[in-house]
Amino acid sequence: MGFFDLFRQPNINQGVVDYHNTPDAVLLDVRTPQEYREGHIPGSKNVPLQQLDKIRSLIDNKDATMFVYCHSGARSRQAVSYLQHMGYTNVNNIGGITAYSGKVER
Repeated sequence: MGFFDLFRQPNINQGVVDYHNTPDAVLLDVRTPQEYREGHIPGSKNVPLQQLDKIRSLIDNKDATMFVYCHSGARSRQAVSYLQHMGYTNVNNIGGITAYSGKVER
C-alpha cells in the first residue's frame, strides 16, 4: 500500500456490485432512520450507528459478510471499526451514498 492509498475513498458502486455477487451478504445502512427514508439502496437494512450494539438481533453470525455505507463514508468507517471490535470478521466499508450512481428507494 502506497502513501496515497491512505486517501483513497471506498467505491460504493463497486461495493454494491460486490454485495450482489456475494451470497447471503448484508447491505447495512448506518444513517439515521430519517436519512434512510429519504432514499436508500434497495435491499439495505437500516441500523443507525448509534444503535449498532443491537446488530446481534439482526446478524448473529460473526462471519457474515457485511457491506456498510452511510452518507459520506465517515459513519460507515466508524461502524466497520465498531463491528470488528464486536467480533464480526467480514465487514467492508463501501463509503457514502452521495457517490452512489444507482437506483434508490424511498
